[in-house]
Amino acid sequence: MGKEILVVGAGLAGMTAALKLVEYGAAVTLVSPAYSERAQSVMAMGGINAALNTKQEDDSPEQHFEDTMRGGSFINDPEAVENLVRTAPEIIRWLEELGVNFTRDEQGRVDLRNFGGQKKKRTAYAGARTGKQISTALIAACRKHEAAGAIRRLTGWRFYYLLLEDKECAGAVILREDTNEWQSITADAVIMAVGGPNGVFGQTTGSRLNDGYAAGRLLLQGIELANLEMIQYHPTTVYTASKQMLITEAARGVGGRLFVPKEGKPWYFMEEWYPEQGALMPRDVVSQSIHKVCNELGLGIDGKSYVYLDVSHLPRQVIDAQLDEVVSVCRKYLKLDPYKEPIPVAPGIHYFMGGIKTDKEHRTNIKRLFAAGECSAQYHGANRLGGNSLLGALCGGFFAAKSAGSADPIDHAVANRLGEQGVEAALLDLRQWDQLPRGSQGKFLELRKELSEIMYGSMGIYRKERELLKAKKRLEAMREEAGRVRHPCRFYETRTLDANLLLALAMVESALERKESRGAHQRTDFAEKNDGRFKKSSSALYDNKTVNIAFM
Repeated sequence: MGKEILVVGAGLAGMTAALKLVEYGAAVTLVSPAYSERAQSVMAMGGINAALNTKQEDDSPEQHFEDTMRGGSFINDPEAVENLVRTAPEIIRWLEELGVNFTRDEQGRVDLRNFGGQKKKRTAYAGARTGKQISTALIAACRKHEAAGAIRRLTGWRFYYLLLEDKECAGAVILREDTNEWQSITADAVIMAVGGPNGVFGQTTGSRLNDGYAAGRLLLQGIELANLEMIQYHPTTVYTASKQMLITEAARGVGGRLFVPKEGKPWYFMEEWYPEQGALMPRDVVSQSIHKVCNELGLGIDGKSYVYLDVSHLPRQVIDAQLDEVVSVCRKYLKLDPYKEPIPVAPGIHYFMGGIKTDKEHRTNIKRLFAAGECSAQYHGANRLGGNSLLGALCGGFFAAKSAGSADPIDHAVANRLGEQGVEAALLDLRQWDQLPRGSQGKFLELRKELSEIMYGSMGIYRKERELLKAKKRLEAMREEAGRVRHPCRFYETRTLDANLLLALAMVESALERKESRGAHQRTDFAEKNDGRFKKSSSALYDNKTVNIAFM
């Protein structure tokens, strides 16, 4: 009988893992709060990196490795990055076989373009909707296996907590959010593919479905997290009433220019400061440069923290073919015409390099527990290169599936006992929540709003000790307050706030302890990089009401 594997999350990492597990003969349960069509993966516009070397630029996996390590400021796991870049061409071929409609060059090959932090063209793309194209192909492949019974999909269910005993995972308890139903799923292995913790900050470019509950709960259960201080601000986003909207890096990859008015004419500051790569420097560098232009030089548009991104000089056919999603966002949300007008953009939270600490095989510090995609930390270090997120999700799915598929069979008697105990404990949690004062809705909403304000205030592009210490103190107090309030009608929302507060505290503690500036983590009070002490990943472990931070 094949292994039984639980995959939590149905974006690209989760679906890839499920598909590869079926190849290994496993029976897969795929759990997610919504259908894969709503996963954050669908939003990815720019592309996926692979050193295919079809542009006569002498590209290679070795150079992809060097760019990725340099972009991550050398705290990414070199063995994992080696796997990433070596597997990338195979992943592109696999996607082609699944039917992904990549944009082609004149010779009919997968076309490649420039992306930030890379001197060679190695980003494959499918117009301006690469994420949608890849997701569509994987969804179709999964449905075939669902029809055959190899993949069981549970949609509308949330991860609640792991079934653990003696640092060994036996499955998970899941919750149907709208009805508060519970079930335990025992498994020979569990793969977490739950995305980044957008809910800790609230307003990000990412999906609100990726709320950060899972990472906070895993931290509480003793799972080791890494590099939580490394949070990527994408340099070109636009603000809307509901969320930050991304203006893809592809706009700069095809020749878009960043500027502000200075002395009556456009000043292309990135091209002056970084003449070799200009606006295609790594994202942390571009975001920090925009911050400097707006906050130190006072040249932001209309006195705000915005600069212009101009694509109006590009040929119309280039915009139509590669930036149609940008045109749609600008017309719908900004009421401007990017064919004629520059786009006002500002840095916004886009990606979390930190997450569940995994090795090159995507193993965690808990036996039988694996992680893949944005929730897993090993590939990107201090800053992710554009085009490496889709690659990391798919590569993570490949390796996590291989590792989970080779796990030893579980003791089903032990797993069933843990499953029964897990559901009983979850029902007790629900009863305790129901006894909390119903008049505390106002306080709950206040805490949720304050969490966002604290995190943006202390964990921005630049950080300093005074603000971090202030945030730490307040977050500790808020955790106590949150234990006495409740969302008026949603149990899961109440528990998500608890988990978000713990995860936020771990992020702030990690930023406090990294007393240097590296990649996405910039300290005004420790402005230099300190390789002697901190050319290492940070580690966060929760023990006896304390978050312990170490570097290793």
